[in-house]
Amino acid sequence: MNILFAASEANPYIASGGLADVSGSLPQAIYQKGHDCRIVIPLYKNIPANLKASMTFLTHITVDVAWRKQYCGIFTSICKGVTYYFIDNEYYFGRDGIYGFYDDCERFSFFSRAVLEMLRYIDFKPDVIHANDWQTALIPVYYQVFYKYQQGYDKIKSVFTIHNIQYQGNYGKEVLSEVMGIPLYHTSLLEYDGAINMMKGAIETADKITTVSPSYAWEILDPWYSHGMDRALVNKQYKLCGFLNGIDVDGYNPETDEIIAANYTSKSIKNKKVCKAALIEEMGLQEGDEPVIGIVTRFVSHKGIDLIRYVFEDLIKAGFKFAILGSGEKIYEDFFKEMQWRYPDKVSVSLGFIPELAKKIYAGADMFLMPSQSEPCGLAQMVAMRYGTIPIVRETGGLRDSVKDYGDEGGNGFTFKTYNAHDMLNACMRAKEVFGDKRKWNRIIKRDMEEDFSWSNSAELYIGLYKELANSVED
Repeated sequence: MNILFAASEANPYIASGGLADVSGSLPQAIYQKGHDCRIVIPLYKNIPANLKASMTFLTHITVDVAWRKQYCGIFTSICKGVTYYFIDNEYYFGRDGIYGFYDDCERFSFFSRAVLEMLRYIDFKPDVIHANDWQTALIPVYYQVFYKYQQGYDKIKSVFTIHNIQYQGNYGKEVLSEVMGIPLYHTSLLEYDGAINMMKGAIETADKITTVSPSYAWEILDPWYSHGMDRALVNKQYKLCGFLNGIDVDGYNPETDEIIAANYTSKSIKNKKVCKAALIEEMGLQEGDEPVIGIVTRFVSHKGIDLIRYVFEDLIKAGFKFAILGSGEKIYEDFFKEMQWRYPDKVSVSLGFIPELAKKIYAGADMFLMPSQSEPCGLAQMVAMRYGTIPIVRETGGLRDSVKDYGDEGGNGFTFKTYNAHDMLNACMRAKEVFGDKRKWNRIIKRDMEEDFSWSNSAELYIGLYKELANSVED
């Protein structure tokens, strides 16, 4: 099968978050299973020069952006066997940064239209176009409105993946004709709550809608999680499903990782103690066998930081030490800095995102805390388990799908259900109790390290979905 994966970012070229990990890894896994999966992203100014040097210019075309005609260059490159296409326009993408510009609606309307126009000029006809998040949400809309019945565009199916429903692409109604160029009689496809909502358009027009975990797929039908999109999704839930993301098991491998203090495997975990000792020394914590809780996150409310604040000193009194890495809202940064000042031998806080330190925390901590209010998939808990660090999580989204409570059969972590600080505290105390029994604790470490969170599993599920769509095409 031929699949075109459209996204606003992808590793190794450009990244701002988890979407780039998915875009760089999932097509690779699908390609390795014998399918021609290609990727298209914008050609941003911030793509490193050495990667730009490897690109080949294919052609240039013009793309309609409402009443404008804009230049569009098409470049290509191959990375690990997978073909990448790059949509070039200096006006839209020759800037520092990826998102957050006043004309993002116009930039990604151009990109979505350019992806479909590109198909006339490349030697590749996809069976399925897989669009991701609001930045590419107009691809299935444009296909239905303009391309469905054009020669060469017949029988193309579309999948739209919601990575985070909070970001929907909301704009005033004027963008419909002034920016998107969509006839007013199609207003109902995109109109939602008195505005134009790009994600809603994809929900209406895509053949299948997916999310990044099974639990998140049904959670977003609930107003608590949906950021207002539940009413649109409830009517389309017959085409909604969720597949758990994977992680890069080669990049996160305690057996070969050169950044951590010592390598270890599930068969021989004694060097994990070496990593713990190195982490304690580097972060200036008090030596000793007390459990170290690792936290690597953004300091924002939906990550559950409020729960941590509420019982933080109770956890300190219970004998926990903390290795914390992250950045975000100032109120939370200030809180963690104050805790470090008050308990310098128990709490170490590093502000920012430092990938090398993150790996040292994954390898050196005993437990990893993620009390999220909502979590579409979450990768940190899987990475922690890969390094034998036991997750303590709230049962939501991908956390529920990847972590089973120790009290259940095959339990690989400690969980709590309600968004409540003392329930989280109770889960931590249960973890500490089991931590005191080294035989039981080592058994969980080995079980976690042997979990399969590779992209291969996700790829199989997506391939099944693509085949279902391809087989549904009427001859």
